[in-house]
Amino acid sequence: MDTVVVVVFAATYLGMALGRIPGLKVDRTGLALMAVVALLASGAVDVATIGKAIDLPTLLLLFALMIVSAQFGAARFYDWVAARLAAASGPPQRLLLLTVIVGGALSAILANDIIAFAVTPVLAEGTRRRGLDPRPFLIGLAGACNAGSAMTVIGNPQNILIGQMGGLDFWRFLGVCAPPGVASLAIVYFVVRRQWRGALSGHPVPAAAAAPVAAPDRWQTAKGGVALLLLAGLFATPLPRDIGALVIAALLLGSRKLASRDMIGAVDWHLLLLFACLFVITQSFSSLGLAAHGMTWLAAHRAMPDNLAVMGPLLAAMSNTIGNVPAVILILSVWPHPPAGVLYGVALLSTLAGNLLILGSMANIIVVERAAGVGVRLGFLDHARSGVPMTVLSMAAAAAWLALTGRVPLLSPAI
Repeated sequence: MDTVVVVVFAATYLGMALGRIPGLKVDRTGLALMAVVALLASGAVDVATIGKAIDLPTLLLLFALMIVSAQFGAARFYDWVAARLAAASGPPQRLLLLTVIVGGALSAILANDIIAFAVTPVLAEGTRRRGLDPRPFLIGLAGACNAGSAMTVIGNPQNILIGQMGGLDFWRFLGVCAPPGVASLAIVYFVVRRQWRGALSGHPVPAAAAAPVAAPDRWQTAKGGVALLLLAGLFATPLPRDIGALVIAALLLGSRKLASRDMIGAVDWHLLLLFACLFVITQSFSSLGLAAHGMTWLAAHRAMPDNLAVMGPLLAAMSNTIGNVPAVILILSVWPHPPAGVLYGVALLSTLAGNLLILGSMANIIVVERAAGVGVRLGFLDHARSGVPMTVLSMAAAAAWLALTGRVPLLSPAI
C-alpha cells in the first residue's frame, strides 16, 4: 500500500504543477478528487481515515468567509467599486494608484480571488472605453490582490489554513504581515507604472463619457460591513475562529431579500473540495516513514525551510509550479509544528511569490481569464515584465522585515 500512496502523491503534485491531465479537461480539483478515489479503491485509505485527515475547522472558516464575500457580491458592491475605479478622473497613473490601493485593501479583508473575479471585467471594459490600454491596470489589480491578501490571516486560502493550523492570533498576524504587505503594494504600483510607462502616458476620455455607475444596494452593503466588524470583534474573543465566522454567516443567510440558495451557491465549492482532497492525499503520504526520513535528511543537511535563504527560493518555486495553496498544505503536512515565525514567513512569502508568473496564483489566472471574456488578452510576457521585478522586490522587502524583526533568521541557526 505504501507504493500506491507514494505513486498517487507524486502523480497528484505533478498534476498540480501541470495544472491539468494532458489530453483531458481535468483541472487541479478534478485531479485531486481522482487521486482520493484511487486511494479509496486501492484500500490505502478508508472513509474513517478521510474524515480524520480533513481539517474541518479550516474548511468551515473558509466557507463562512465566502458567505460574507457573497453578501457584498449580492449587494453589487464589487461591480460598483470596479465601475467607480474605471470612471475615476485624472491621469492614468492616478487610476492605476487607485486600482492598487482599492484592490489591496479589499483583498486584505475579503477573499482576494473574489475581488479579482468581480472587478476584472468591469475595470477592463471601463478603461478600454476611455481609450486606455487595460493591461497595466489588470496587472496592477492582480498584484494588489496578492499583496493585499498577504496582510491578514483571512486574506487568502493559504493564510486561512496557516492561521488555523498554527493557531495564529488575528491581530498579531496583522501586526507582523501588514508592514511588508503595504510595502509590496507600493512596489506593485511603482513597478507597473515604470514597466508600462508608455501605455500610461496617454490621456483618457473624460469620466463623463464612461458607462454610468449603478449604485449598490446600500442596506445589503451595510449588512456586509457590520458583519465584518462583528467578525473582527469575535476574532478577539476566545471563541474558535471558525465558530465565530459561522455565526456571522448564518446571520447573513437569514435575509428577507437575498435567497440563501443564491448565497450558498456563490461559495467556491471547487476550492473547498480541492482543500479536502489535498488534506487526505498529503496526510496519507506524511503518515509513511518516508516523510519523517525526509525531514531528518533535510535537518541533517541544513536544508530545512526554517530560514529565509531556503524558505524564499523554495516557496517561489513551489508557488509557481504546484501553486501556493497545495504548497502550504504539503509543507504543513510533513512539518506539522513549525515555529510561529516560520508560519508568518510561509504566509507572506508564498503569497507574494504568486505574483511572479500568471500560474503563480489563482488571482492571476482569474484576471487573465475574466479579461479574455471581454476581449482583452493578457499574455504570459505581458504579466512577467511586471510580475518578475515586483515579486523579487516584494519578497526581498518581506524577507528583510522578517529578519530585522527576528521572526525568521536569514540563515539556518545551525550555520
